[in-house]
Amino acid sequence: MTTDSLEIVDPARPSLGARIGRIAFLVVAAIIVIAVAAAFFVTWTIQRSFPQTDGTLPLDGLEAEVTVQRDDRGIPTITADSTHDLFYAEGFVHAQDRFFEMDFRRHVTAGRVAEMFGESQAATDAFLRTLGWRTVAEAEVEAMDDVTLGYYEAYADGVNAYLSSRSGAELSLEYAVLGIQNPEYAPEPWEPADSVAWLKAMAWDLRGNVEDETERSLLAAELVSGSADAAETQATLDALYPAYPFDEHPVIVPEISTVPALGTDAEPAAFTPEENDDESSGEMQQAATTIEWQEASDVIEAASILVGDVGEGIGSNSWVVSGDLTSTGMPLLANDPHLGASLPSVWYQVQLRCSEVTDECPFDVGGFSFSGLPGIVIGHNQQVAWGFTNLTTDVTDLYIERIEGDRYWRDGALVPLEESTETIKVAGGDDIELTIRSTVHGPIISGLTDDFTAIGDDPEPGLTAGGATSPAPAGDGAEYAVSLRWTALDPGTAATAIFALSTAQDFEEFRHAASLFDVPAQNLIYADTEGNIGYQTPGRLPIRGAGDGWMPQPGWDSSYDWTGFIPFEDLPVSYNPASGYIVTANNAIVTDDYPYFLSRDWDYGYRAARIAHLIERRAAAGPLTAEDMREIQMDSEMWIGKRLASAMDDVEVKGAGTADAVGLLRSWDAQNEASSAAAAYANVLWSNLVQNLFAERDEPLPIDGQGRLFTVVADLLDDPADPLWTNQALDVSSMDEMLALSAEEAYDELSALQGTTVSAWRWGDLHAITLTSDTFGSSGIAPIEMLFNRGPFAVSGGASVVNATGWELGTSYATTTVPSMRMVIDLSDFDASTWIHLTGASGHAFDEHYIDQTADWAAGVQKPWAFSRTAVDAAARHTLVLTPAG
Repeated sequence: MTTDSLEIVDPARPSLGARIGRIAFLVVAAIIVIAVAAAFFVTWTIQRSFPQTDGTLPLDGLEAEVTVQRDDRGIPTITADSTHDLFYAEGFVHAQDRFFEMDFRRHVTAGRVAEMFGESQAATDAFLRTLGWRTVAEAEVEAMDDVTLGYYEAYADGVNAYLSSRSGAELSLEYAVLGIQNPEYAPEPWEPADSVAWLKAMAWDLRGNVEDETERSLLAAELVSGSADAAETQATLDALYPAYPFDEHPVIVPEISTVPALGTDAEPAAFTPEENDDESSGEMQQAATTIEWQEASDVIEAASILVGDVGEGIGSNSWVVSGDLTSTGMPLLANDPHLGASLPSVWYQVQLRCSEVTDECPFDVGGFSFSGLPGIVIGHNQQVAWGFTNLTTDVTDLYIERIEGDRYWRDGALVPLEESTETIKVAGGDDIELTIRSTVHGPIISGLTDDFTAIGDDPEPGLTAGGATSPAPAGDGAEYAVSLRWTALDPGTAATAIFALSTAQDFEEFRHAASLFDVPAQNLIYADTEGNIGYQTPGRLPIRGAGDGWMPQPGWDSSYDWTGFIPFEDLPVSYNPASGYIVTANNAIVTDDYPYFLSRDWDYGYRAARIAHLIERRAAAGPLTAEDMREIQMDSEMWIGKRLASAMDDVEVKGAGTADAVGLLRSWDAQNEASSAAAAYANVLWSNLVQNLFAERDEPLPIDGQGRLFTVVADLLDDPADPLWTNQALDVSSMDEMLALSAEEAYDELSALQGTTVSAWRWGDLHAITLTSDTFGSSGIAPIEMLFNRGPFAVSGGASVVNATGWELGTSYATTTVPSMRMVIDLSDFDASTWIHLTGASGHAFDEHYIDQTADWAAGVQKPWAFSRTAVDAAARHTLVLTPAG
């Protein structure tokens, strides 16, 4: 070895390994420091938007001190000396917890989402601008009485007081993220019209049958193009959209009560226990006991994502039981509105209390509000409780217009179109000019969505199927277009009705409030501390001319126009019915002998029948309790599941795995419990059967609306010779073959998702809900989505069951629509009433109340909520005193 090959090592010099180790240590230390600093920055960014909930806070514009007490779930009780301060404080508190949600909502309702999120939202903005919600809201504000306007102005002042103290990420974490894409964005001051416009969004969420009307028209065109004649087309439509089963399922008001007209001095007959004797209390609302329960991506879609979709499960349950049937001798009122799942929840729970209830300050009310809207929407005051479900009456009609240039045909003459221009501002892009055209019926919406445009391209089959006999006018260069007639596009009074409901002291005042609640049309149920129960149909419900709105109507013939609205005193009402209870679940309101047409598109009544059945069964076993009401709300029996289980008894299937899966159904109680293997298989079997029957055809048929399909498929199961059991595309020619194929495909699908051990399948995992932020939750950027989204959470329930957790056939089993809140109000003790909603009080990601109610919601747990002053004081965990500045 030569000295050239030797390394002379200086003992004072660190070795190479030591130097690498020191460098690595420094790099790691630097990374740790950076990570810690980043963590502190992220934590600071997140937490600086959290609200102040203790101490004293001076605010400009307050007249006197206001107390905000929050319980262990962050739910506030606001106490003030005047209505000005009460609604000012509600606006301030809403903004504390939910301002980004409020800001986003008002951009949606004004058609200004592109100002926040760029060009991708411009088409949706164009559609919403065409509908003109913001313009209608401004007209409603202009028409308000001074007192109501004062409530909205005080609320806006409270919101703006909060905005004046914060900006950017201090308002919400979302603004920090938005600033990356749109650094110039800053929220504008709040205005009363921002609040009122949200009622239009809720009306859209509950808009009725416009999708069904569209779907039927397009289906008629497809059938005709496939060489079906008019009679065959009508027969197919009637089979796929059957009439409400009045002989099997209940109506809400089987007998309309006689009550004094509003404005008279007479009082309705009060509740007396002897009116509900044992014989009458056993009467069903209708023949609900006939069901053998123990045996048996387009612009519309984009708009629906923003404000809610009339998807599977949109509706609601509510019922009220008289004290004659309860353990306390006082009524119980239950309500769970079914809406699209959202994060944060659409509801904001709050109590509004005047320090002293007087004519000048009449509020002592608690319940659920909408952030951005003053007052309480659903809840109770000291005397009266109320709840809502969607009325499902038909308040939207499509008209086929015959257009020539800037004019359209009307009763044999050309009349000018109304035109207006809007400017859509686009973050990071150029402004877009939008021309809106309208007829006497409403805005022209073809050209904005593919479906409406398709109707305009080929309207004749839909018109014929709808019974239209008026031929289209001929003209050079004439074309068809589709316009929308909708009650929500006319100024109304629902924004005033909220306060009338909150201060109602008896059934007459409740009915007065209902007379103001025009849009969205809702079933209103009632109970009071005198023991009375009741129901009122409200709403601006159209009286039609020649058509019934089931299909598009010819706009060129005025005989098809709406001729007015049903007088309020003629609308269905029920007061202390002999049955002792009232159930509403979007089912038919009255029988077909009612003198006015209401709708042909009711929910088919499976939930209503099940609720009525459970009330009857439990009442027969003993007095009803609030716990009975809560258990009924969580009932998950799947009616069609029992029919499928029975139908599969004699069907031969291939494969031991499929046979094991079918075996699960034989001992199944038809409850869609989260832990149930049989429920998982039953729902996957149902999905495959429906798709094989209708969607997997050479000419596909629609598969939306599972309640409708329950009825359609049940009829098919009763008729094995029906030609729909034959599907050449699947090489299937009989009912048994169709059932066997569907069962085998269901096993293959579910075993691929959850393994081949059938006993290990779980419906709750398949049907889980992931709470998704309405904005950044679907950004496509995983780290951002992780900031805001939560879940998945396993849930029970299903489509067209009482525990209505809806899912989309042919898309996914994941829950998309939910009982957005559940409440059971005990008129014997408001402090014992129980409440829950989907997420939590806060809209701030990482706040302790962001999703602190979700686990209880999924499990069906409700919590008492203090109402009396003593109970509120005892429950308070945080107290913030708002004081006049200076």
